[in-house]
Amino acid sequence: MKTKVFVDGQEGTTGLQIHERLASRADVELILIDPAQRKDTAARAACLNAADIVFLCLPDAAARESVALVTNPQTCVIDASTAHRTDPGWAYGLPELGADYRQKIRTTNRIANPGCHATGFALAVRPLVLAGLIPVDYPLSCFSLTGYSGGGKKMIAEYETDPRPALRSPRPYALGLAHKHLPEMRAHSGQTVAPIFSPVVGNFYKGLSVTVPLPLAQLPGKPTPAALHAALAQAYAGEKFLRVLPLGDEANLDAGNFDIQACNDTNRADIAVFGHDDQAVVLVRLDNLGKGASGAAVQSMNLHLGLDEATGLKV
Repeated sequence: MKTKVFVDGQEGTTGLQIHERLASRADVELILIDPAQRKDTAARAACLNAADIVFLCLPDAAARESVALVTNPQTCVIDASTAHRTDPGWAYGLPELGADYRQKIRTTNRIANPGCHATGFALAVRPLVLAGLIPVDYPLSCFSLTGYSGGGKKMIAEYETDPRPALRSPRPYALGLAHKHLPEMRAHSGQTVAPIFSPVVGNFYKGLSVTVPLPLAQLPGKPTPAALHAALAQAYAGEKFLRVLPLGDEANLDAGNFDIQACNDTNRADIAVFGHDDQAVVLVRLDNLGKGASGAAVQSMNLHLGLDEATGLKV
């Protein structure tokens, strides 16, 4: 029997990407709503409750409204908004963070899909916190460079049609230091304080790199880059979608540069450590539309259904 899937908000960037990943799967039946009824509450409720899996690709308020419409206890909701990412009643859709994360995705019908920046930060930091290499209250900073597709249809149109010179160079944003990913970055990294987060959008379609600098000489125990790398490699051993690159390996660089688009069109995240005795950086790169959005959502669906997590996804 096919799994019935409904994407609420299927016209948005993430919704379209989920459709693309599921359209060719013989085990999935997509429930489509008449475009004229997308804002009709009764029509949406009918689609939501007829589905085995619902993906919410909506703003936070609209996502909460859709959740309230789900009365079928068998319907699993995977919410791509920020509305439920720190709600303890919801699973957080990043199973690589630990066995408890993976188990909760399997067993609950409410799954919050992680944010792209938060995915990179949590993957970089959580194993180091759990290993005692970074104190839980250490004031970290985080720099993230992302393609403009992360801003959705409006930003995509702006970059692809607006001739302003300002759009041709990187643009720092969220300068009020209150980016919407910060609560989940703190909650799922294992830290008690949020990092100082500096995101930048660049003039390229997709690809994302999160950089976490670490002043090793100022950390308790003065860990080495090798210790950081070993903790990350141990934490993610056997994970299909995570690759911890060899420590400081020039073969992973492009003429000395880190290619932040190297994971594009996959559901993979690459993790790298570079540094010396006093300082290090942990870098995580991923496709902001893949492991950072729709790919992660499909991975959670696969896991919840008891399928191979890689079904329909490119490693």
